[in-house]
Amino acid sequence: MTEAAVHGILLAFGLILPLGAQNVFVFNQGASQPTLLRAVPVILTAALCDTLLIVLAVLGVSLVLLTFPWLKLTLFGAGFLFLLYMGWTVWKSAASPSPSQDGGPLTAKRQIAFALSVSLLNPHAILDTVGVIGTNSLQYDSPEKWVFTGACAAVSWLWFLGLAVTGRVIGRTDTKGNVLQAVNRLSALIIWGVAVYIAFGFVQEAM
Repeated sequence: MTEAAVHGILLAFGLILPLGAQNVFVFNQGASQPTLLRAVPVILTAALCDTLLIVLAVLGVSLVLLTFPWLKLTLFGAGFLFLLYMGWTVWKSAASPSPSQDGGPLTAKRQIAFALSVSLLNPHAILDTVGVIGTNSLQYDSPEKWVFTGACAAVSWLWFLGLAVTGRVIGRTDTKGNVLQAVNRLSALIIWGVAVYIAFGFVQEAM
């Protein structure tokens, strides 16, 4: 069981460490929200979505779903459009330091909606989860398989909490808002970059 847990932890870290829209958005909300408590919706949503994808990958459900071409095309299209909108919203938030003004910190509902989009509307992230975590889980039988699954999920929860806390620390030390503005705009550019990447994937799938 120890081997399965260590395997899950190392594998999950390898998948979650690369800079992507999901990581950037969680960090951004930790930095831009007035308190860490206000960033809890994005932390919970991102962690729950990752846990769901990991469990589905281990069970093989997500692999079955992605065998349907129309479903993959729907994910590509919806993900592209929503990421464009989310990038614009994050970019606008850099221009308004006051939460009461349009473009201020995102509400809990918008945090949840955006976190759902970057977690579940990114086909490449889903395929990575299915191809890597799902495949690696095949070498284990119960209960080792669920120890492996739990270790992967635990990394996600700790990682997103750590990202938000790090963002919060930077946000508190940035009294003039210059760093936060730069973080917001960098976040928007990365999110748009992921959208373009998804668009290329959409074209390849459609051809």
